[in-house]
Amino acid sequence: MTQTQEQTTLLDDPRWHNNILSGAWKSGTGKDIAIIEPATGETLGTIGSASPDDVQTAAKSAAAAQKEWAKMVPTQRAAILRKAGLLFEQHAEELQSWIMKETGAIPPKADLELHVAAQECYEAAALCTAPQGDVLTSDEPRWSFARRRPAGVVAVISPFNFPLILSIRSVVPALALGNSVLLKPDPRTPVTGGLMIARVLEEAGLPEGVLHLLPGGGDTGAAMTEAPEVRVVSFTGSTAAGRKVGEAASRNLKRAHLELGGNNALVVLPGADLDAAVSAGAFGAFMHQGQICMTAGRHLVHESLVDEYVAKLAEKAKNLPIGDPATEAVALGPVIDAGQRDNIHSIVEKAQTQGAKVEAGGQYEDLFYSPTVLSNVSVDNTAWADEIFGPVAPVMSFATIEDAAAIVNNSEYGLSVGILGDVGTAMDLADQIDSGKIHINEQTVGDEANAPFGGVGASGTGSRFGGAQANIEAFTETQWLTVRSSIAQYPF
Repeated sequence: MTQTQEQTTLLDDPRWHNNILSGAWKSGTGKDIAIIEPATGETLGTIGSASPDDVQTAAKSAAAAQKEWAKMVPTQRAAILRKAGLLFEQHAEELQSWIMKETGAIPPKADLELHVAAQECYEAAALCTAPQGDVLTSDEPRWSFARRRPAGVVAVISPFNFPLILSIRSVVPALALGNSVLLKPDPRTPVTGGLMIARVLEEAGLPEGVLHLLPGGGDTGAAMTEAPEVRVVSFTGSTAAGRKVGEAASRNLKRAHLELGGNNALVVLPGADLDAAVSAGAFGAFMHQGQICMTAGRHLVHESLVDEYVAKLAEKAKNLPIGDPATEAVALGPVIDAGQRDNIHSIVEKAQTQGAKVEAGGQYEDLFYSPTVLSNVSVDNTAWADEIFGPVAPVMSFATIEDAAAIVNNSEYGLSVGILGDVGTAMDLADQIDSGKIHINEQTVGDEANAPFGGVGASGTGSRFGGAQANIEAFTETQWLTVRSSIAQYPF
């Protein structure tokens, strides 16, 4: 790294304070958003907020900028995206600190977000020169093509939990394919989910007006789905909110790509290495305080192992350090806010009234919720049936592979499943499971920039992110084009 690179920063730039990015850094007409550090309650800064009127203006600006951006030769777009990936790597230390403070992340989680962000940029750069269509056969004396064209303006709405990854995985593929983007990060994480991306792409040379950073609340997101210039809405968030986005997009004849909630099962087969399974279960359930759509929210353990699994998992939970990741070496940081904490605790308390036993945890201090293990749960227990989005591991036993498949599939969600143990048995079980992702001998949380990502049922509308095929399908339109050597003859 050069001396100049060491001295420059991305987020010390004063232009973003109290502002949105829409053609230039300027005041939004919504109420400014205070950026709160959940571990301490301190204010880290203030960013502007976009009103529905700001969204309408931005959508028009983005539509105009998109036409010129799409005309840029593919290798030029690719060069900008490659530079963006390099900037994420060069500024990793600065950005890691912000991710930890704003989202309550431990260092490995922050590092993962930055690594994936860079890889998303590199994968997107490759999209610029990927094949963009097919040559078709025809009964007529002509050439016939199905070619891919940019959709136009893409709206990206992202959540608070992995805000960098869950924003950039839509932003940069959409840009690579010639679209402009309106980005609305969660108002609780506007820096990690939006500002970082905006500043990186700004420094990488993205032309003005191609990316608009529009922090705000639900009314801002709703305005995006209503704006006539927006052709595609890429939403990641809760199933309840996703249904509203899908309904609005359908009413306005837009495509909506919805990646929603999950209540993911981790299945421990008979004969599995118990210590390894417990380690996987703890990571899958407690990583980032369980605030991951792929969190292992249901632990389904063979009856021959379940008692020992519960005891070992509870012991591990009791010994995982909790605290401020920015100042302490901890395994769990704070949950994002009091509303999230209270929802977690209400589910744990209700689960107990329904017969569950707390083996570890079940308590909190400020926003720090203890990793919790529940035994004696049934399929209709709230803690088993609902997505908790917190560090809670309900455990249940099963007798046969057929029982396990039925229990896993007995959920409205279908995002991710992990199966631990004999590979042959795991493959037989995998063939009986409805899920967007299945990981054998891994826990449920996993993501790579080149792999398709998505769920079925209440978990979303399928794999709409990851890899060239999914991204081209998500962010382009198909146009039929025919060519003759001379004007066709007609009977009129």
